[in-house]
Amino acid sequence: MSGVSSFAALNARVRAMYSEQLSPDAWARLEEAPDLRTTIGYLKETVYGPHLERVAEENLTPRRTVYQIQGRIADLYRTIIQWAPEASRPVLDRVYRHFEVDNLKAVLRGVETGAAWQKVQFVLFPFGPASAMPGEKMSASGDMRSAVEKIRGTPYYQTLDHAMARYHAEGSVFPLEVALDLYYWRNLWTAVHRLTGQDRGQCIRIIGSWMDMNNLLWAIRYRVYHRLSEEEIINYTLPFGYRVKDEDIRGIAAGADIAQVASRVYPEVADMETLLAAPRSGLPILEVRMRRHIARECRAALAGYPFQLGIPLAFALLAEMETQDLTLIVESKSMHTAPETYRPYLLLRGEEAEAA
Repeated sequence: MSGVSSFAALNARVRAMYSEQLSPDAWARLEEAPDLRTTIGYLKETVYGPHLERVAEENLTPRRTVYQIQGRIADLYRTIIQWAPEASRPVLDRVYRHFEVDNLKAVLRGVETGAAWQKVQFVLFPFGPASAMPGEKMSASGDMRSAVEKIRGTPYYQTLDHAMARYHAEGSVFPLEVALDLYYWRNLWTAVHRLTGQDRGQCIRIIGSWMDMNNLLWAIRYRVYHRLSEEEIINYTLPFGYRVKDEDIRGIAAGADIAQVASRVYPEVADMETLLAAPRSGLPILEVRMRRHIARECRAALAGYPFQLGIPLAFALLAEMETQDLTLIVESKSMHTAPETYRPYLLLRGEEAEAA
């Protein structure tokens, strides 16, 4: 009963926040908005309004609008971590820190290209004061070695320090980004396996599906886009997963038929062979369908036993997907892209259409 009581308050808060997700009518208005200004006006009437109102309207560029929208996700994560039972917080905190890893990669790319902090700042996720990354100091450091030294003493320093030799050998930030991704997922997967009972089962299912999607897409892209060697693909991917196993990754690396491997792992994804027959055009659609699969896993968790860690985790990932859809709409409106062009790439709206 201690588990039930410790999750009761968190479950109530999650349900209240979940009820604030955008309704079908709100999505329809956003899609039908004729321009970016109208879209922002509609968003101000939703739960995202307080975050947008913090910035003068004339300063709400597409990039700044997305940055403000993401502020709600930061607030949601901080709330669920604060209210979660103490034993569950490390997993939720590690999930949240995928934004910190993405920020760190963006700052490193900025250092590589010599971008000023003013240009990098609003590309980042508004992680908040808990971040271990001194982004502005890194941007001002002038070179990659100095930038990495700025995070000495953080969990990311050793990983980047070890990857610096590959960075210098290849003359690319790519090995640093890969090292951070692999470090992140190994640590998160270890934390998930320390859980017990329903917490462990639900988190393995949800986080494992998310990790599988990344790992499979990494392997495919490394082979199709980057034309990496078999050894490099194996070294730049994870040797474990939920559905995706080491033999699947090794098969792709060794030249196996990608569609056959992907179809075996994801039998519920339709038209796999058609999508992967032309991977450069099909992979973006495949990624959308995999993300919709994760959305369905999250909705299933929210409909299940209420007093376990899968509830706040599923809600957080669905909230992220909502902001990803909003980002696509904001960017599309700024470029005057017709809804029928961007609609196939929407995650939650598309997931609802698939389920209908």
